[in-house]
Amino acid sequence: RLGASGYTTAMLTGDNLITATALGKAAGITEVHADLRPEDKAEIIRTLQNRQPTAMVGDGVNDAPALATADTGIAMGAMGTDVAIETADIALMGEDLNHLPQVLDHARRTRRIMLQNVGLSLLLIAVLIPLALFGILGLAAVVLIHELAEIVVIANGVRAGRISRKTAFTSAQPSPALEPSV
Repeated sequence: RLGASGYTTAMLTGDNLITATALGKAAGITEVHADLRPEDKAEIIRTLQNRQPTAMVGDGVNDAPALATADTGIAMGAMGTDVAIETADIALMGEDLNHLPQVLDHARRTRRIMLQNVGLSLLLIAVLIPLALFGILGLAAVVLIHELAEIVVIANGVRAGRISRKTAFTSAQPSPALEPSV
């Protein structure tokens, strides 16, 4: 699902290459880096940052340097070590990585709403100040319009807290490649 949302994924692990390649294949990850020390992970993150903004998901002490190096560090909170949680920018409290696409989609939506609110606020100020300066609108009208617009901005901001049912349902479905076989 991360790939379908436009994200590129890579696996950085201290495990051996055979295990890492098998897990990467099962998860649909083609770029696998194995037998890594913590400083190796941080260096690979720096290399990846030259191409695009980078997020790192980790849960252990060995992930802390890479979590700190990444543009956004995401710790798996419930199963993560204290060092990883303290180093990361975001701590997910569950152990299920299937929720990560939902979190990223929600962050993108929240950013869009935030930019809408900033744009609306700046536009409102850019329009109201000249109207007030040239006496086209009185002070009471400007204050009234401004306060009504603030209610619109607040209401728009409240939308950021909602999670759409479609996103929540889609993210809750585990990937068939990662389901345990019986």
